[in-house]
Amino acid sequence: MSQDISIALDAMGGDHAPEMVVRGANIARQRFPKVHFLIFGDAAQVEPIVASMPLLAKVSSVHHAGQQVKADDKPSVVLRTGRDTSMRLAIDAVRDGRAAGVVSAGNTGALMAMAKVVLRTLPGIDRPAIASFFPTLRGESVMLDLGANVQCDADNLVQFAVMGNAFARTVLGVMEPSVGILNVGSEDIKGHEYLRDAHAMLRSANLPGRFHGFIEGDDIAKGTVDVIVADGFTGNVALKTLEGTVKLYAEFMKQAFRSSVLSRMAILLARPALKTLRARADPRRYNGAIFLGLNGVAVKSHGGTDSFGFANAIGVAVDMAQHGALDKIKDDVARLTIPEPAGPVAASL
Repeated sequence: MSQDISIALDAMGGDHAPEMVVRGANIARQRFPKVHFLIFGDAAQVEPIVASMPLLAKVSSVHHAGQQVKADDKPSVVLRTGRDTSMRLAIDAVRDGRAAGVVSAGNTGALMAMAKVVLRTLPGIDRPAIASFFPTLRGESVMLDLGANVQCDADNLVQFAVMGNAFARTVLGVMEPSVGILNVGSEDIKGHEYLRDAHAMLRSANLPGRFHGFIEGDDIAKGTVDVIVADGFTGNVALKTLEGTVKLYAEFMKQAFRSSVLSRMAILLARPALKTLRARADPRRYNGAIFLGLNGVAVKSHGGTDSFGFANAIGVAVDMAQHGALDKIKDDVARLTIPEPAGPVAASL
């Protein structure tokens, strides 16, 4: 890294806050030595933890917050009454230019609501989307939206494609990303009308990389494309299905290795391979969902993660800020030209 940046942390968000957050910052400090941390939370709890890590203390500042957002708080209530919460103050730091991004493991709905109100959306973006990345047979892919927008139109999906494309170039390091729309079939005639409209629009759009077309559910794990575009309902169901399948097969493997004495002996021989597999599929490595489309970097960490997972969420925020993801999105939206199609698609636009 050639540039010093600051990242705001919501120290009170998450199941194991604030210690998990502070220890995560200490891990991230080793990877990003030029990053400064603005840590917002209950100073009486946070300051002793930071003080116990002298190297972190040198690159951090603790800012007291008199309130915290609870896991079951309603976003509408938090918006009205949560101005002194650690989450809100961390978001305000991004708005005011004191931080390049915010990371929180707190209430997802509250974080999205406050970030959208405080940071606003980027020019040309109608709705922010939740994006995350995960391992595939070919490497890593990003998928969006994962639940922020249950109902979408063709324009929303095109904007998601633009944002996902920029994320793939910024965080995943894919210079020419391939983009696909998740659908019930790969043929151009399949799916709802808004999906076909978005397909036609992206086919003629001048985005960096390549538009692959429609993809199906089994293409997600294959890594057929680098960017998977879906409405929030479809994307959330697909993601939860993937997570559940991983847990199912992990349990099947445990049961298989415990089924007999020979199986228990075999696990000793397979231990190195299993260790590699566990590291490759470790969800903590892919922790950090991004609220793309906002005029500021906002990253949501899983609430139940540990310090290692939170450090990776910080890493996503740093990569987004350091490599100019927001500028890429703005530039791509400004350059986006979609010729007026003929026929039914034109009428739907």
